[in-house]
Amino acid sequence: MTDSAQQHTPYTTNNAGVPVESDEHSLTIGDSGPILLQDHYLIEKMAQFNRERVPERVVHAKGGGAYGTFRVTQDVSQYTKAALFQPGKTTETLVRFSTVAGEQGSPDTWRDPRGFAVKFYTEHGNYDLVGNNTPIFFVRDPQKFQDFIRSQKRRPDNGLRDNDMQWDFWTLSPESAHMVTWLMGDRGIPKTWRNMNGYGSHTYLWVNAGGEKFWIKYHFITDQGIDFLTQEDADRLAGEDPDVHRKDLWQAIDSGNAPSWTLKVQIMPFDDAAGYRFNPFDLTKVWPHGDYPLIEVGRMTLDRNPEDFFVHIEQAAFEPSNLVPGIGPSPDKMLLGRLFSYPDTHRYRIGPNYAQLPPNRAHSVVNSYAKDGPMRYEAANTARPYAPNSYGGPAADTARFGEIAGWPASGDMVREASRLHREDDDWGQAGTMVRKVLDDAARERLVNNVSGHLLNGVSRPVLDRALQYWRNIDKEVGDRIARRVNGG
Repeated sequence: MTDSAQQHTPYTTNNAGVPVESDEHSLTIGDSGPILLQDHYLIEKMAQFNRERVPERVVHAKGGGAYGTFRVTQDVSQYTKAALFQPGKTTETLVRFSTVAGEQGSPDTWRDPRGFAVKFYTEHGNYDLVGNNTPIFFVRDPQKFQDFIRSQKRRPDNGLRDNDMQWDFWTLSPESAHMVTWLMGDRGIPKTWRNMNGYGSHTYLWVNAGGEKFWIKYHFITDQGIDFLTQEDADRLAGEDPDVHRKDLWQAIDSGNAPSWTLKVQIMPFDDAAGYRFNPFDLTKVWPHGDYPLIEVGRMTLDRNPEDFFVHIEQAAFEPSNLVPGIGPSPDKMLLGRLFSYPDTHRYRIGPNYAQLPPNRAHSVVNSYAKDGPMRYEAANTARPYAPNSYGGPAADTARFGEIAGWPASGDMVREASRLHREDDDWGQAGTMVRKVLDDAARERLVNNVSGHLLNGVSRPVLDRALQYWRNIDKEVGDRIARRVNGG
């Protein structure tokens, strides 16, 4: 960019007009370290984003869910002391499925990721695993999450969704390539919620009773089998039966056909992370199963429909910051951003006392110092609502439960992506999926899905960038898409 052009390019500021340091990267200790609370622009972006809609969810607005149980079937106690994962343990659960970009009234069958959020009501409080039906995501840094979602939503000038806006963001964010390949493939439109897998997506930390640490990825494998809708069937159902997924789950449970998922995990020894070929904390990457195979943990069954949809599903609040002893976060920047973002949006959407609502209420003892606020109906735990106090108020029992599991971090304050892992390019895993995971028929459907999407309102130069984007993923598939788009 020339000096003249740079002078005339608008620079990003915060809402007070102060120039920001980066549109791409959060402030961290080292390129893989924890995000710092003093990154005021990131906090401002997340806090304002969480308050953009009233009253439905900003993201994952359309959905449904049910209650059930999770039963441990294999012994993984050597990896975690978390009570819910101990041998033979059964834990009540609540699961919410959803689309991402659509509003409350949108069709269930739009091409979109599906949310897969699980709340475990454990004896040590609620453990929330907030994931999708994909093991990856479009961006790796929470600085870009709000921008990504806005590119999938409606334009402020005409109120319409816009494929040009989506591809503009994706092609300017090459880290999206892996997720876009998933989205445009068969699993971009599941046949039902029962016929899709769920993933924790992020990397988490497990700690066993001896203090040994392991990095973890969660996989809920559907026992009903993977199945999907073609674009043509999805478009037809969007008009004929826009609530088809919500209805399917309700009817399956109501008829006694309770769906289930087998929970499996990938386990990485703590010290493997530093030298692994991919950044194990990058949400746009998977751990190949050949490196870290799936290990069975248990089975989750959904067998109880909510007695009132609004009370139990619309008011349900899932938040990855709900971590129980034996489970901690990781250096995954998107996860660290979500630890703040989710509870913050709940406080706005359903009020500061949302944890007292039926779907969110812990099935264990609650001894907090919370008090007052709108819609509070449970009394404070103590007449002396401060800590420490000498009148019998609760006190942290670190000796019994330990501290939140962490990891060592050091380095300068920087805004950049990790550069430590030798295969961390943006195109490699997407290309591997196209060439080695998809068969010929699936590749043909991928070409049709992408070219149809690009022909629906994507203009140049975004269109030219999109064609190169796909050639970067796979030259042959990219050329086939280009021929379709250009009328060849």
